[in-house]
Amino acid sequence: MKRDSRYGTWDSPITSKAITAGSVGLSSLKLDSMGNLLWLESRPQEGGRTVLCRHSPTNPNKSERDAVDVTAKDTNIRTRVHEYGGGAMTIGENELYYSEFKTQRVMKMKLNNLDTDENEAKPITQDGDRFRFADGVYDLEAKRLIMIREDHENPAPEYVKNEVVSVDIEGSEKMLVLATGKDFYAAPRLSPDGKKVAYITWDHPNMPWDSTELRVTDLNSGELTDNHKLVAGSDGDTSVIQPLWHPQSGKLFYISDKSGYYNIYKEGTEDSILPMDIDFGGKAPGWIFGQQGFDFLPDGRLFATYSKDGSSRLLIATVNDDGPAKDIEEYGMEDGLPMMFGNVVHFEKDTFYFIGGSPSTPTSVYKWTRGEKESLTQLACSSKISFSEDIISVPKQVEFPTTLGTAFGYYYPPCNNEYECTEKAAPPLLVKAHGGPTACTSTGFSAAIQYWTSRGFAILDVDYGGSTGYGRDYRRRLRGSWGIVDIDDVCAGAQYLVGQGLADPKMLCIDGGSAGGYTTLGALAFRDIFTAGCSLYGVADLSALASDTHKFESRYLDGLVGRYPEDEAIYKERSPIQKVENLSCPILLLQGDEDKIVPPNQAEMMHAALLEKGIPTCLKIYKGEQHGFRKAVNIEDALDSELSFYRQVFRMEVDGDEKLVIDNL
Repeated sequence: MKRDSRYGTWDSPITSKAITAGSVGLSSLKLDSMGNLLWLESRPQEGGRTVLCRHSPTNPNKSERDAVDVTAKDTNIRTRVHEYGGGAMTIGENELYYSEFKTQRVMKMKLNNLDTDENEAKPITQDGDRFRFADGVYDLEAKRLIMIREDHENPAPEYVKNEVVSVDIEGSEKMLVLATGKDFYAAPRLSPDGKKVAYITWDHPNMPWDSTELRVTDLNSGELTDNHKLVAGSDGDTSVIQPLWHPQSGKLFYISDKSGYYNIYKEGTEDSILPMDIDFGGKAPGWIFGQQGFDFLPDGRLFATYSKDGSSRLLIATVNDDGPAKDIEEYGMEDGLPMMFGNVVHFEKDTFYFIGGSPSTPTSVYKWTRGEKESLTQLACSSKISFSEDIISVPKQVEFPTTLGTAFGYYYPPCNNEYECTEKAAPPLLVKAHGGPTACTSTGFSAAIQYWTSRGFAILDVDYGGSTGYGRDYRRRLRGSWGIVDIDDVCAGAQYLVGQGLADPKMLCIDGGSAGGYTTLGALAFRDIFTAGCSLYGVADLSALASDTHKFESRYLDGLVGRYPEDEAIYKERSPIQKVENLSCPILLLQGDEDKIVPPNQAEMMHAALLEKGIPTCLKIYKGEQHGFRKAVNIEDALDSELSFYRQVFRMEVDGDEKLVIDNL
């Protein structure tokens, strides 16, 4: 018999400790020169440390996973270029090169003698905190790395210098600048003959999804960036990303949004080789280094991934010297693939590796053979624990009307087979606003979402206007309108579900991290829809953000809000901290004390203002955390604190709950 209990009060085996106890983050799938499969694991239980792992079917600890650690116990692979990082490791001939988080030095270790004492990692870049490196490519002929270098000799954002450089791999610390003079660089890619490098570059106030250039330089030219060959992005209004050379023809391919969608192009052609009303390139192109939404098979065919309507597709096509691609094949769930996947790498014949999952399956590393429907094999899983399917909420994509037409999101109903609620009331709704704001949500497994739905909360995960994955026009809805369009959309989504009888209008809460935290605070300050909220490292004062953030985002608000300080009045008008008099509902604030992207003073200012007004509030600042929480103890505390916060302010306390101390309650 199911127990009859109010929504939001259900007990669940999906605890915060269960989420972090055996959970890791999986990313950066690669094959080394010997065919070994490698990937990165971020481990909350080890303070958020990121470790390189190797697939090993002969691992004696096979009951847990078929993988072994490659890097030492004190190694943390992570770069801080652009603060968001990515592209922290590069595979050489028989070596691994990676950025060590603490020192930001590039380290070198052998891959062909992993089990010997000679495998100690050694630095190849200088000591000190001046340089950071990312997004490397190995130059086999010259025995060097070509990388993005970020120079912090003068740490003020306006003086931080980004360049493309070559790095000697023998430890001489010798570096040669290959491209310089622009504000930003990304994705250096070496031609098959080793003579040329393609790269992406852009200048303030653009972000990489606004306007970039694809340029090519001869490695022996010694010319400045402005003299390098301009391949694409010359109109100042097109985003070009992810260049890649064809291994046989030597032709340069890339992704551009000039058609209105991120489509794939070839140098010298005006039209896309795969004209489709979808975005290639991944979930959030441009935010982190190392993303690559397409690649080539040994026989020269192109393969690419994209997502549509909440699921992923693998596309394989023949590319010609002229005209569009042909012999196009597509694969998805009907072919044995999981619902969501990406980071695809090709092995021999028709074998692919990728990272994927579904709403009910934790993210995993998979092996799949094309043409064999039952060939999907899980090689490693992000979680050691599993939950019964009768406690997993499966999302449904929803489209709802908003001020600029239609917006999108994923609705997760409450789900727990042990409970039911016979009251006529609809469940409490937690609306989630993703970060970015130029990013998007996913239908991949999220234990943090199931944490809520298994307790009787409904979830709406919103892809508000400005999100990626819906084409350029949708992504540009936020131009000049951050703090308007995104807030309209999260409010419209909540009201839509109330109108459908799927949410209780008296228990509408909202949370979000970073940019999502700003949307959360803005929705609470500028609208009267939500009755509680939680901001995780969110922006409270736009003026403070414009004058106190890192280089990568220091001019981001020019496009989202206006120029600063010329448009300071708009900044104040859209800053939640300036509208505290409008606030009337409880707000929880969660923040890391080492956050360089949204400094802690933002949360502290908001908390002080809420205290003065007498609004129920709580501020928690976690030591040793940057932008986003990586340590298990803090991830757990943040989840449990938010649950306790809502249960208290909605008067749905549960016996045995550890109560969060809330000021002014």
